[in-house]
Amino acid sequence: MSEPTGAARRRGPFKVGDQVQLTDPKGRHYTFTLEAGKNFHTHKGSFPHDELIGSPEGSVVRTTGNVAYLALRPLLPDYVLSMPRGAAVVYPKDAGQILAFADIFPGARVVEAGVGSGSLSSFLLRAIGDQGMLHSYERREDFAEIAQQNVERYFGGPHPAWQLTVGDLQDNLSDTEVDRVILDMLAPWECLEAVSKALVPGGIVCCYVATTTQLARTVESIREIGCFNEPSAWESMVRNWHIEGLAVRPDHRMIGHTGFLLTARRLADGVEPPMRRRRPAKGAYGEDYSGPNADGGAGR
Repeated sequence: MSEPTGAARRRGPFKVGDQVQLTDPKGRHYTFTLEAGKNFHTHKGSFPHDELIGSPEGSVVRTTGNVAYLALRPLLPDYVLSMPRGAAVVYPKDAGQILAFADIFPGARVVEAGVGSGSLSSFLLRAIGDQGMLHSYERREDFAEIAQQNVERYFGGPHPAWQLTVGDLQDNLSDTEVDRVILDMLAPWECLEAVSKALVPGGIVCCYVATTTQLARTVESIREIGCFNEPSAWESMVRNWHIEGLAVRPDHRMIGHTGFLLTARRLADGVEPPMRRRRPAKGAYGEDYSGPNADGGAGR
């Protein structure tokens, strides 16, 4: 039985073509690709790539300046933060939330709009495996080219489950029986009609937006379209901790707001979502608003 795409690049001794992440005594990272006969240079000296080729992962190498570097393969979160960018990447903390709360499973049929630099595509492809399907749509051809290069560099070549289309999702979406749709774009509400037709009953749409105005409009559009359950919205923040003996404290810096996430599930055809019971606060909707809850939520 053949190994899943990219799996052979994640284990065993270092070999030519592998990516290596070096960590110096101050915790700084340096990433490069192993090539026979080449040298790795720093301001603290150099060492030959051949010294690492054939060595087990987790080895330590020393430069000509006698500085020790720990050599490991970069994890996917490390890779996406250091890869060439065309557009901003989906940060690992948000990619992890998407994989968990959009319930991305092996073999899933997934549509993604807004490829950016290929960060989320890499996470999704690793989760769905070779038997799944990821169809990614990107409006800008230059972003699509960068994303394709980044994804293929990580997996060591084209991924059999990936299809990349340059163009708008709402104009080009032809996929049917889709399990999950991920929208990372400025105006996800423009795609909801097309998405609702592609998703299977029980399927999930997950939107990643940057601002509260985008979040509010997306949620109200999902409610108005009438074929999804009540959406859930949240953001996540990550704070590292410094631990040195009895000095245990949070770091002074943290990864705060990067974006908002929201998910909603497709209802069966012909089913109306149950009426919401909570009453919105007075003034929550503007005077000119005529969508759901235009009456202020009376009776709900």
